[in-house]
Amino acid sequence: MGENSMEGEEALILQGQADIWKHMFSFVDSMALKSAVELRIPDIIHRHGGPITLFQIIASLSDAPSPDTAYLARIMRLLVRRNIFSAHRPSHGGDTLYGLTHSSRWLLRDSAVNLAPMIVMENHPTLVAPWHYLSQCVREGGVAFKKAHGREIWELAAESAEFNELFNEGMKCTGKMAMMAIVSAYKEGFESIGSLVDVGGGTGGTVSEIVKAYPHIKGINFDLPHVVATAPEYNGVTHVGGDMFHSIPPADAVFMKWLLHDWSDEDCIKILKNCKKSIAEEKGKVIIAEFVVKAEGEGLFDDIGLLFDLLMIAHSSGGKERTESEWKNLLHQAGFPRCHIINTPSLLSIIQAYPI
Repeated sequence: MGENSMEGEEALILQGQADIWKHMFSFVDSMALKSAVELRIPDIIHRHGGPITLFQIIASLSDAPSPDTAYLARIMRLLVRRNIFSAHRPSHGGDTLYGLTHSSRWLLRDSAVNLAPMIVMENHPTLVAPWHYLSQCVREGGVAFKKAHGREIWELAAESAEFNELFNEGMKCTGKMAMMAIVSAYKEGFESIGSLVDVGGGTGGTVSEIVKAYPHIKGINFDLPHVVATAPEYNGVTHVGGDMFHSIPPADAVFMKWLLHDWSDEDCIKILKNCKKSIAEEKGKVIIAEFVVKAEGEGLFDDIGLLFDLLMIAHSSGGKERTESEWKNLLHQAGFPRCHIINTPSLLSIIQAYPI
């Protein structure tokens, strides 16, 4: 083996070590990001109308009795490296100015669509704890969330108003973002619908966006009683509490966004069979908004699909993300022999399924 080959091998080994260190501490990125959201740093910079100094950020922390500028500087240094914020020194000298990037603009609380509540939710200790049980799940099966907390996520949401609010806010923010892409990509699909039931619709934000864009649609938001109990009123939307495993309110079409990935194939088939009962056989359809996993894809969000697949192990009871062939097989077993997949400018694809 030549000298150059040895040098190349040594470089690869060293790079491998660096990669492992990076992956070992990748949770630090999440925690630094969470701290920036909790401190509302993106909002502070945005309100100033342009890049500002650390001292200006600190001065805007109204609920901080004894802020530590040095700690903030160290957190911001990492987030600048991760391109969450920008940083530059003025040419005339002075303190570094921190500004927003295309990434941190997704963290603005006052923005119509933002990911801030989702960041707070997914990095909350309650939702982080189940990740420590992945290897145990491999050894013995079971539900990671239940191993961590003694009950499943839906049970905890029903018991704890605080956790229920945290969960609903996280779902609402991602729902808004996804719905903008879905509404724009599925115009013709919604225009032919007179009534639409959103199964697992949370507090109704999703179906309200559809009805707002298509006022002729009669919207039904369907979820567990404790969820719809906290739902606000929306024009053109009726809230109905119930259990999708028992029955689903009748409508021209059933809509499900980021719902079926929470459940096992067996449970999905039960839900889909109830969907089939609630729609007309000839004109009815089911509209599913979910990841369609491309394990070896190079799309913008393909890696996120694999991350969400592991999230299903951590937080759901048998849920998973599915490939195109897995979706088609699942739908066929539930009595939907015909389906069509539409891409959207978001994480999700639209899967149209028909009972005949």
